[in-house]
Amino acid sequence: MENVSSILVFTLSGLDGIAENRYVLFSLTALCYNFVLFCNIIVILSIASDKCLHEPMYIFLCNLCINALYGTAGFYPKFMYDLLSQLHVISYAGCLIQIFIIYSSALCDFSTLTVMAYDRFVAICKPLEYHSEMTNHKILKCIIFSWLAPFLCMAVLVLLTSRLALCGSNIEKIYCENWAVVKLACSSTTMNNVIGYIVLVVYFGHAVLIVGSYIQLIETCRKSKEGRYKFMQTCTPHILTLLNVAISLMFDVLYSRYGSNSAPQGLRIFLSLDFLLIPPILNPLIYGLTLTKIRKQIMKQFFSNITWVV
Repeated sequence: MENVSSILVFTLSGLDGIAENRYVLFSLTALCYNFVLFCNIIVILSIASDKCLHEPMYIFLCNLCINALYGTAGFYPKFMYDLLSQLHVISYAGCLIQIFIIYSSALCDFSTLTVMAYDRFVAICKPLEYHSEMTNHKILKCIIFSWLAPFLCMAVLVLLTSRLALCGSNIEKIYCENWAVVKLACSSTTMNNVIGYIVLVVYFGHAVLIVGSYIQLIETCRKSKEGRYKFMQTCTPHILTLLNVAISLMFDVLYSRYGSNSAPQGLRIFLSLDFLLIPPILNPLIYGLTLTKIRKQIMKQFFSNITWVV
């Protein structure tokens, strides 16, 4: 039996058999990654450069975009390197770090969206109390919560995974994923499963808070035309982003636990990439196109830069 100390590298077999298409895939991946960087950085700069956008909703959106940069940095550079390499391997330590970054980022998305739902609840259901409720101190606490909760959850999961004795080193995915490593264990994984389900329950609690907030929001907004307009203007982007993140994460969890190796390789790669590709691109686009203040600031920056170049 091999123990954990003897496994120095993992083999990522998810990219086996793509040698003839690797340059095309590399070009598409590089294009996607640069688009992710561009979309998120432009939203961050737009919010940071305009004092009118230094409000809770926009600050939380900025946090969402920063998290997208953090999460994708844990995947895309390594993936692009693997596309051009003959060997698709990752060190044991590098694998655990990648697991931590990718999945803490995914959980941070959900925590941030929960905080944003609370912000919309206070803004629409308690408008007179909004500024006294959403103080700078409260905003800071919300941002710390959105990062600290995912970091603690993933730190515990990765620590438990690092203690397992492993009997293999082949991961049938294109990146390191916690459940894929746990499945290689020779020893009992009961504690990993229990803590994993506790994390799921914690984030199901996040979902309950979001649903509860929106029940109150809908009840409040349906009473007036102004309320309905405010709901459509500020809550629709949040709902679309929430669905985007939730569906992508659901695909990843279901594929990781119950995915079949008999599925076409292209489909398996897409399902693996889904939550690393779609939310980081769509989230800034959804908010950038639907929120008037951000759209105007982006256009202002764009045209001012053109004028400066000319």
